[in-house]
Amino acid sequence: MTETLQPSTSGTSPLGPGPIGRSRFWGSEAASGLALISPTALYAILLLAAPLATTLLYSVLTDGYLTVVPHFQLCNYIGECHSQLVNGTMAPDSYQGAWTDPIALSLLWRSLYVSAFVTAATVILAYPVAYFVSFNVSASRKSLWLFLITIPFWTSYVIRVFMWNVMLGRTGVINSILMGTGIISDPLQMTFTIQAMVLTLAHAYAPFAILPIYVALEKIDRSLLEAGQDLGETRFTTFLRVTLPLSMTGVIAAVLIVFIPTIGDYVTPNLIGGGKLPMIANIIEKQMLKADNKPLGSATAVTAMLVVALVSLLFLFLNRRYLKGQK
Repeated sequence: MTETLQPSTSGTSPLGPGPIGRSRFWGSEAASGLALISPTALYAILLLAAPLATTLLYSVLTDGYLTVVPHFQLCNYIGECHSQLVNGTMAPDSYQGAWTDPIALSLLWRSLYVSAFVTAATVILAYPVAYFVSFNVSASRKSLWLFLITIPFWTSYVIRVFMWNVMLGRTGVINSILMGTGIISDPLQMTFTIQAMVLTLAHAYAPFAILPIYVALEKIDRSLLEAGQDLGETRFTTFLRVTLPLSMTGVIAAVLIVFIPTIGDYVTPNLIGGGKLPMIANIIEKQMLKADNKPLGSATAVTAMLVVALVSLLFLFLNRRYLKGQK
């Protein structure tokens, strides 16, 4: 007994979608959404994922003379490595991997605590500003305040760092004022210090911390604050038990936005630190360009990214426990 195949009225054959099915897909909402996200997805793949994948790949390859040799090795991370010479033999001189090099580890530790100080100072100073704009400024003037907060973005980051170098220098504005008023007789050494780097970075990233905290504060229902005070809470306890927990999403965003880029900052240690207080980004630049050791530089960069990811996840975990404790 034979069975004949009847043509499908839906535009598809028993073997799969036909021309009618494909035409319906390209006219659907899914196809429209795919077309909308495709440019962004391609941008992310080409400019974000591809460099990251290249860095990961380079970190497990062998350093050669003005090139990268496609030979797998893990000593770029731990142990001793040898570069490969032009004739294919290994160089007699060795170098330490990123996890065993004491210089790289000390610079990574310095980057961590400098970034932690910058993040703490920035968020602590940004929260009162965001709170003031959200709760004390009239709705008609909030746009003006936000406009003023974004004024530092009008100039280049490098120019802002140069500005602090001029202000903090031995012949800078601050020393000139202090010596002119007789407060000090000799100029203070304010540049080439960790404190000057923290001050410069905190000023540079302050708007990045103010804006997300302000957005979180704006979303808080004011009736919750009134209910807390009606139940006998003071303004301070209402802030601790209502306002602060509800605004922690903005605080988290501010912490991550400030912490992640500052740990890899390259300009400030060079200009404010005078090259005497390098951070992890500075040694990566030397390994990549001056020493022409891209595998070691890539391994150091991957190590820094892993440390940043672990610290960020730890902060999110502790914050979640804090919010659960508040409940």
